[in-house]
Amino acid sequence: MTDQTILRVAWLYYMENLTQAEIGERLGLTRARVNRMLSDARQTGIVNIRLNSAFASCTELEHRLRRECGLEDAVVIPSPENPEQVGSLIGMAAGAYLSKFLEQKRPRIIGIGWGATLRETIRYVTPADYPELSIVSMMGGLSRGLELNTFEIAGELARRLHAQCSYLAAPIFVSSRRSRDTFLAQEVYQEVLNSVEKIDLALLSMGDLTPRSLLMRHGLPPDVRAEHLRAAGAVGDVLAQFLDKTGRPIDHGINSRAIALPLEKLARVPTSMLIAGGLNKAPIIAAVLRGRIGKVLVTDENTAVAALKLIDKQK
Repeated sequence: MTDQTILRVAWLYYMENLTQAEIGERLGLTRARVNRMLSDARQTGIVNIRLNSAFASCTELEHRLRRECGLEDAVVIPSPENPEQVGSLIGMAAGAYLSKFLEQKRPRIIGIGWGATLRETIRYVTPADYPELSIVSMMGGLSRGLELNTFEIAGELARRLHAQCSYLAAPIFVSSRRSRDTFLAQEVYQEVLNSVEKIDLALLSMGDLTPRSLLMRHGLPPDVRAEHLRAAGAVGDVLAQFLDKTGRPIDHGINSRAIALPLEKLARVPTSMLIAGGLNKAPIIAAVLRGRIGKVLVTDENTAVAALKLIDKQK
């Protein structure tokens, strides 16, 4: 049994108040094994260090994010020692939050973006039966096969929730604004676009400009490079639309070539849930917070601290 599995079990038991039987069902473990892991977590100090003392500072950060950044809600988890675990742990927390939101709020249309953290989130969403719910992709996808694509992410969430699903079956970027407008004017896309504009819950991640970014590695048009975007002031993207450190769209033609829900329309979505973590994401998270783009943020402690410091520097 790994420390990561023990941490997940402890988190679900102590922080999400799941029973040992529920944890076993979710993680594919016997109840006896869950009990042993909880005992190991107490004996090794995982609960005291990672969940008790660390969680106090996380709660304070959540209050700061709500108070200073105008968020409706914030979830901050303790940052793991291994940065490679950040996405999975944030996904676990976001999946639990989303499951509760679905049960309490019963949204009709969920719009979804893409990214590794969103994939992790969906893995931790409690399977349920919402046949009247529609899942729609809010942006185009990659033309070549890739596990982390908007189509697969939207489809997997729909399968877990037994919901309907609509894809924006288009590329992420086209060659020009005119091409985008012509593309979206086609009748085949109108039904999906109408659904996208009626979203009442948006699930989003945020991309940075490092090689870790899926968009940087696989999605940019051949005539655009990361250094071009940095030169225009970009710190990252939301729905393939690049922002500067103040949260405003950069002055670059790439944004008018994106086939995605425009950010001004995203601002009108009743609940937009931003899910991202890792220090490489701090600049774009700070930009999004300054631009008041999202309403709920799920991130980790170190990233929240770094993002708030960047915001303070720019005041």
